[in-house]
Amino acid sequence: MSKIKPAKGSPYARILGVGGYRPTRVVPNEVILETIDSSDEWIRSRSGIATRHWAGPHETVAQMSVEASGKALADAGIAPEQIGAVIVSTVSHFKQTPAVATEIAHRVGAVKPAAFDISAGCAGFGYGLTLAKGMVVEGSAQYVLVIGVERLSDLTDLEDRATAFLFGDGAGAVVVGPSDEPAIGPTVWGSEGDKSETIKQTVPWDEYLGKGGGEKFPAITQEGQAVFRWAVFEMAKVAQQALDAAGITAEDLDVFIPHQANMRIIDSMVKTLKLPEHVTVARDVETTGNTSAASIPLAMERLLATGAAKSGDTALVIGFGAGLVYAATVVTLP
Repeated sequence: MSKIKPAKGSPYARILGVGGYRPTRVVPNEVILETIDSSDEWIRSRSGIATRHWAGPHETVAQMSVEASGKALADAGIAPEQIGAVIVSTVSHFKQTPAVATEIAHRVGAVKPAAFDISAGCAGFGYGLTLAKGMVVEGSAQYVLVIGVERLSDLTDLEDRATAFLFGDGAGAVVVGPSDEPAIGPTVWGSEGDKSETIKQTVPWDEYLGKGGGEKFPAITQEGQAVFRWAVFEMAKVAQQALDAAGITAEDLDVFIPHQANMRIIDSMVKTLKLPEHVTVARDVETTGNTSAASIPLAMERLLATGAAKSGDTALVIGFGAGLVYAATVVTLP
């Protein structure tokens, strides 16, 4: 018989607060057109994107995260020293070690929390949320700060007509803590590694350095049509599985917050899932672009700030991207 004592966590976990940070510089499509042969109409029709935010030199991955985290903590009414763990999802922090989570934890005022980074692309927020839920329920942390943050402008090839207009920068954060009732549903997540070449970094760091930086700086590239088909058809199935796992139907939803990759993907998923008209759909991509791991918390924050969604609403969230990886769950909004 095991001598290990049972964990003393909470029966359930919930999102207690959300915060976001968008860089001050707003970049319209006209700026993108300076380096690619295209048009504002083409970009809008293909992606739904009109503007995006690009970070300045001082708006680092850490700084944007600190700003978003401060707002999330204030929204949750949680003091920094109550945070037991900090999870950061990012693919655009260029230091291999130490994890940027440790710097962020220190700067927000957390006291010796567990702190680590994860790399799960555009599904990273969902992965982090699931890990945080487990920590709260298991009892290893009472409150967890989950951050999705990207400076994708650093990894954008401005001469690549297929991707130059897609990416933006920003940070979104949530505080996850104990709950007396279910408020974060079971996560449906996974990966399809056989499709890993459809979204990837153009050149591995070691190959780039081995050539003395003699070629273009590494950037993100993707096979647009393949990604579109996969996202629309396969991710709609995953979204439905998340609804089923939570024991609800589309009729029970108040809000749908998909990864803000592309307006056409979002609209197609809404149609495939047959979401009722009363469901509010996040379309933050129009003014924020694709911010990968940051896109879901940023969209969530904007919906709540503008009154398009309200505290207590039931929301389906789904992230999907490079890997290819995905994660979907149903949550109660803070």
